[in-house]
Amino acid sequence: MPAEYSDLSISDFASAIPDGAKLAIPADYAGVSMAATRALIRRKAKNLHLVGVPTSGLQAELLIGAGCVATLESSALTLGEYGPAPRFTKAVREGSIHLIDATCPAIHAGLQASQKGIPFMPLRGILGSDVLKHHPGWKVIQNPFSESEDPIVAIPAIQPDIALFHAPLADRDGNVWLGRKRELVNMSHASKTAFVTVDAICETSLFETEEMAAGVLPTLYVGEIYHAPNGSWPLPFWNGAKVDDAHMQEYMKMAASDAGFNEYLERYVYGESAMA
Repeated sequence: MPAEYSDLSISDFASAIPDGAKLAIPADYAGVSMAATRALIRRKAKNLHLVGVPTSGLQAELLIGAGCVATLESSALTLGEYGPAPRFTKAVREGSIHLIDATCPAIHAGLQASQKGIPFMPLRGILGSDVLKHHPGWKVIQNPFSESEDPIVAIPAIQPDIALFHAPLADRDGNVWLGRKRELVNMSHASKTAFVTVDAICETSLFETEEMAAGVLPTLYVGEIYHAPNGSWPLPFWNGAKVDDAHMQEYMKMAASDAGFNEYLERYVYGESAMA
């Protein structure tokens, strides 16, 4: 059912994401719902299948460290200039998560196939690469329109259950403004529904003006909305918020050990200030 904005709690929002769900999540620069991430950890979500579109960072790192993730499908998990993601690195070494290695074009191609309702999308650029050798789900086929040998890779459709992200604005009809962030639109179209946290709620329809309407994700694609001002913290947000550099450096120090990571969760996830 299309969403209409309601004053549900962040706990209710996270509880509507079932254990075992396949979640499409954006890269750190594109609008990550860290408010929902912390709520998922608090409710002890299990067996999530994360699809990083096309990469992920702190969001997947925290969910993996908290034991919420069974599978990560992405072209990378990176914390950028802060260094290797410590909880992700530990999980890979221990084999506690299933890792589906991909490339950025392959992730986008799989989502495009889902958008179009077709079983696969052809892609050329990864022919001959090592990632292709180790990805049995991708099939090299003959171009059916060529009379000469012309291999092409068939990337299976990726249909997430939920696209989960943060946006600047929604209206009370459940429409969400995404501006120029087309990757968020594509994630939502490919998924069964979208769950969105937003900085603000608009009292008038986002379709009222041509300038706003061009960047709107219609309520048809949206399942839940939660009003979470600064809901991407500590990550940057393309609508204005900067990365909390001091917090990220603190995280890297604390997450280097199991005890330190657990202390981080107690302070910044389970702590009273993180419950909003």
